[in-house]
Amino acid sequence: MIEVRIPVDAAEAEALEAYFCEDYQEHWMLYEDEKRREHELRGFFDTREAAQSAFSALGEELPALRGREWTSAQPLADTDWKEAYKLHFRPWSDRGLHWVPVWEADNYPLPDGDCLIPLDPGMAFGTGNHETTRLCVRRLLDARDEWGADSLAGRSVIDAGCGSGILALSARKLGFSPVEGFDIDPDSVAVSVDNARLCGIEDEVDFRWSGLEEGLAGRSADILMANILANILCDNADLLLGAVRPGGWLILSGILAREVDEVAAHFGARARAAWSGGAARRDSRRDGDWADVLLVRA
Repeated sequence: MIEVRIPVDAAEAEALEAYFCEDYQEHWMLYEDEKRREHELRGFFDTREAAQSAFSALGEELPALRGREWTSAQPLADTDWKEAYKLHFRPWSDRGLHWVPVWEADNYPLPDGDCLIPLDPGMAFGTGNHETTRLCVRRLLDARDEWGADSLAGRSVIDAGCGSGILALSARKLGFSPVEGFDIDPDSVAVSVDNARLCGIEDEVDFRWSGLEEGLAGRSADILMANILANILCDNADLLLGAVRPGGWLILSGILAREVDEVAAHFGARARAAWSGGAARRDSRRDGDWADVLLVRA
């Protein structure tokens, strides 16, 4: 096993992060030195030849990387790269929910009355440390606060593109039911099922392997979350809007802040066609370089 490292600038890191959100990556990771504001693309491969092939393929998607020199290609113990993601998952909390790495759960100081959600994301996207996930979780908590915790049973949630399952599991822990999630990546679905087991709710959340069209076929929900990418969201606007029940919320994330106005306008226009009278409420929030869009159906 070898580790390769390629320095990238902030713009390239942003493009890589957006691409990695869209396309599941088994071997590549993006690192940031927060103090120095430096970024680095790191990859873990069995051989140098495999690394070069994967880097060439990445260059086809992101031409700016073509011909970039590696700063290192160091031998690495097999267990090291599989555990590397643990360095980037830190506990965090909001309004009574606590998302904690499972390897820290036994020693985590949980306040009385609060709820612990242990997670092992593996290589799937979704720890809550990324802005796009946090934006969605905050909307879930807003819905809980607006509707009342005692009224959530019978209010359904669908997590489209579930990643590690964090959003669907959070919805169920808040009291929403029924809750389901799906993802086009089978490994993400497997991770989500494992995390449901860690939370003790493996029989309470339904995770499936499918894309958007199949995953939403014949289904609707009181809350539909889609943490994907702006272009995919816009291409599937009518499909997403059509899966929201009257009075329901459509929570969109995975949107770069510079794109949010365009996405919001697009969905606002499509909502007027898909929902009689359009959206009863529409707003967006920003967190760093990312943003969300909320549309509430009348």
